[in-house]
Amino acid sequence: MSEARLVVGPIDSRETFKNKAYAALRDVIVSSDVYRSRADLRLDERQLAQDFGISRTPVREAMAQLEREGFVRSVPRRGVYVVRKTKQEVIEMITAWAALESMAARLITQSASDADIAGLRRMFATFEDDKLHAKLDEYSEVNIAFHQAIIELSGNGVLIQLAANLFTHMRMIRGSTIGEDDRVERSIHDHMNIIQALEARDTERAEDLVRQHALGLAEHVAKHVDYLE
Repeated sequence: MSEARLVVGPIDSRETFKNKAYAALRDVIVSSDVYRSRADLRLDERQLAQDFGISRTPVREAMAQLEREGFVRSVPRRGVYVVRKTKQEVIEMITAWAALESMAARLITQSASDADIAGLRRMFATFEDDKLHAKLDEYSEVNIAFHQAIIELSGNGVLIQLAANLFTHMRMIRGSTIGEDDRVERSIHDHMNIIQALEARDTERAEDLVRQHALGLAEHVAKHVDYLE
């Protein structure tokens, strides 16, 4: 079984070492191609402490927090590994996300300001007529920011909190799948329709469009993402 390790840099002491180590590890896990990589990603506590330039205790505490959040798992006598969700787990996450994000869309039509909704359209200034005028990785970031903004504009603190951890997992799977099939073109088209519904304060349509957009990702994963098996 092949293994790979995460490459991290030193951290400073402006925040507690544990919090800084946690944030650094989570960021590098999210930015890693976890779902397409076939190699297991193992977290070496000693090596990470050395890379960070800190003691092993805060690294151990950071990894414990990541395990509680479902990003890593401890394997007896082997070590700590980055979690790669199964296809069924990914589909279940997307389904849960669809429920949260569609409710967020409903709330946006009822309470968000026109200026906030206009900000969603400005995200797509580099895309015209559903054509990509930026690099795929740039669109991937816009795509992720769009979905995060939908949650935040709901103004519902509990919903935002519930979505926070789930969003990090969603970010990884969206980043892995956006370049597959014709998902970019369909994604831009869906986003424009969602924005139009939000601008029109069409609550039922906005809620339905967001839900169907998310469930479309679940369908794509179920049919095409064999590397999660």
